Amino acid sequence: MKYVIIGGDAAGMSAAMQIYRQDENAEIITLEAGEIYSYAQCGLPYMLGGEVEDSANLVARDVDTFREKYGIDARVNHEVTGVNADKKEVNGVHTGTGKPFQVTYDKLLIASGGRPLLPNWPGRELEGVHTLKTIPDAETIKADLAHVNHVTVVGGGYIGLEVAENCIHAGKKVTLLQRGDQLAGIFDPDMAEYIAEEAEANGIELLFGENVQHLSGKSRVAAVHTDQRVIDTDAVIAGVGLRPNTEMVSKCGLFRHGNGALQVNRYMQTNISDIYAAGDCATQFHRIKEIDDYLPLGTHANKQGRVAGLNMAGSVKSFKGVTGTSILRFFSLTLGKTGISEAEAADMRFPHRSEMLTTSSHAGYFPGNTKLHIKVTYCPDTGIILGGQLIGGDGTDKRLDVLATALFHRMTISEFEDLDLSYAPPYNKVWDPLQQVIRRAK
Repeated sequence: MKYVIIGGDAAGMSAAMQIYRQDENAEIITLEAGEIYSYAQCGLPYMLGGEVEDSANLVARDVDTFREKYGIDARVNHEVTGVNADKKEVNGVHTGTGKPFQVTYDKLLIASGGRPLLPNWPGRELEGVHTLKTIPDAETIKADLAHVNHVTVVGGGYIGLEVAENCIHAGKKVTLLQRGDQLAGIFDPDMAEYIAEEAEANGIELLFGENVQHLSGKSRVAAVHTDQRVIDTDAVIAGVGLRPNTEMVSKCGLFRHGNGALQVNRYMQTNISDIYAAGDCATQFHRIKEIDDYLPLGTHANKQGRVAGLNMAGSVKSFKGVTGTSILRFFSLTLGKTGISEAEAADMRFPHRSEMLTTSSHAGYFPGNTKLHIKVTYCPDTGIILGGQLIGGDGTDKRLDVLATALFHRMTISEFEDLDLSYAPPYNKVWDPLQQVIRRAK
């Protein structure tokens, strides 16, 4: 069996390894547009601040490992430009030589990921204007930061926050420009206030409700022009979102989500026989919303890739869906969310109520306490927990994962109250803070 995989990162190579293990006669060809395989994209912002010193530390397996140890025909600089589903052909061009190539397949996995958005601002071609998605991106930005004083970060989502924090760690002055009226739009406004306070406490200038009109400078960016002001700056880093990288298959009849992501079932199959998709170019079933959603995270990409590889090789494995769990370190805070927010519940017209609590991370008499802000949203008719948002210090991640597990199994507030959670004064209270806020919901 001949397997072709478009994309050499999380989803693609997770699938390739499953095929390698399941089908001893497999011929596996992977087509990567860049030159680096299996790298940790989530670690890239930390290169800017120096916590990750060497980009080599972000590479899980290099291309030579896949070739020599596993016998995978791992190709680099192979950019796919089209797929002919009738002929089972993948077409593309070698980015180094410009020569076209054509590969046939028995089964195809599209794991082409996503690409960062760079709005069509006049002046975006100026030197010093960046997006962050690949190791070369991070290396370019890090080299650029060595020669600048002020950085404007556009976008207050997770990438924007991570980049802003690491630019501060690199000793730069930072202005964070957000088109909306809050940071981290996946949080409700009453929780996002704590994020804004932390940003300002660490020297980030926040500008809300402003739209970039254009960038100016001679050969290098020197100013950002919004609809309200001119910001003098030495560099611009855009973190305004990710778009599925699916244009190369737009003409072969694959069903696509509204944003272009490829529609897949729980076995990672598309609507065309023998074509699968996984990762940031595909949809993910949201267990709480009960719809196909788009949540491009590394955890989802690895799981979907594994499921795709198993099914392509003849096993039967389903993807169980996601609850939308994500976490971020932002200076002294841990920001975590799972399920849906109060705003999302309202938008989807779900019956809902929310409870909030600000408390301490563990027993009040024990040293090292930090504040913990919790918001839980639930259905008042059934008691089923719909989502949670947590912002705090130590122990925030633990509680987020407990809540995510509860959401996965559709637990009610009554069931959650009965959980036997660990307690000792350095770690918790007799009643865990999550259970405290859940008891308020009753």
